[in-house]
Amino acid sequence: MDPIIAATHADPYPYYAQLRAEGGLVFHQGLKLWVASSAAAVAAVLGHPDCHVRPLGEPVPKAIADGLAGEVFGRLMRMNEGERQHCPRSAIEPELALIDVNEVKALVSARLITPDAEGLSKAMFRGPVCVVAALLGFSPAQARVVSELTADFVACLSPLSHQAQLDAAHGAAEQLRGYFIELLDDPDLNSSLLNGIKQRFASSDSEILIANLIGLCSQTYEATAGLIGNALVTLIRDPLLLGNVDSFLAEVQRFDPSVQNTRRFVAAACEIDGIRLNPGDTILVLLASANRDPQLNDAPDAFILDRPNRRSFTFGSSRHQCPGQTLALSIASATLTQILAMNPALDGLTWHYRPSLNGRIPLIVEA
Repeated sequence: MDPIIAATHADPYPYYAQLRAEGGLVFHQGLKLWVASSAAAVAAVLGHPDCHVRPLGEPVPKAIADGLAGEVFGRLMRMNEGERQHCPRSAIEPELALIDVNEVKALVSARLITPDAEGLSKAMFRGPVCVVAALLGFSPAQARVVSELTADFVACLSPLSHQAQLDAAHGAAEQLRGYFIELLDDPDLNSSLLNGIKQRFASSDSEILIANLIGLCSQTYEATAGLIGNALVTLIRDPLLLGNVDSFLAEVQRFDPSVQNTRRFVAAACEIDGIRLNPGDTILVLLASANRDPQLNDAPDAFILDRPNRRSFTFGSSRHQCPGQTLALSIASATLTQILAMNPALDGLTWHYRPSLNGRIPLIVEA
């Protein structure tokens, strides 16, 4: 076991507890990077101005740097610091907070979901992006295409992707860019979300806006799929845990998050949690471990539906906290509610985790 393999291990949480016991921020000799495992260390790293989301010398991964997927990646607010992060975030985040949850429920209800493994998989991966695309103003048919293209594009975000997947990601980025150019130029655009984002967007560079709209779809694809999937896994393991769907999902995202870790890259000499760090150091930030830290949550290894003062790092914290947390939970809640209304045969389903270095995203299959 190591902190990266742990993300898709059947039960990584005892191992995370062992890491916390060894120190909140320690150097892993095998991986040649620092590992932040305690709540205090994770909060300190995520909040430190010298801990950046990309290495200074490699703002875009080399594998995609020469293609359109790399151009999109380089403009994403989640992959930038300073004004390149603040400008699109200040336009998108406030508008996401204004989305009507009833509109989300209506869009989810309009989708056909079947209770078999294939239907649940589509509900996890394709449905959430279709909802976001519809909120942005795409027609139902366009939203389905945007969802399919997003599935191809997200391959560029994984170091595990092979060349054919990366080539497909470049092609998907080009097609997504075309769809958003047409949408933004539509004089009859009927989307309060996108119109609000356009009004708030302060830059004259439309490519930054387009890239971050693609980014909104790609973040929805993986994070929301993982949230819905891990909720289903929790119910397959113990159907009696379900109560209020919103409270259930709030505990799922803390207890077994779809994003297990993230990375930060030290841009200048600094001290964190009593440890001196140097420029060029890499820190693996174990969000899932911090969620189970008893200093953050009482009885952290218990699944408590009505947990008081629930705290979680699943959606990040500080300047790079996920701006779409409320939307993701709303889509997941509406989707899970619709799935459960069909009374699926959970005892006939099982799962395995999609290969990943940081995500815990189950693929539901027939048992």
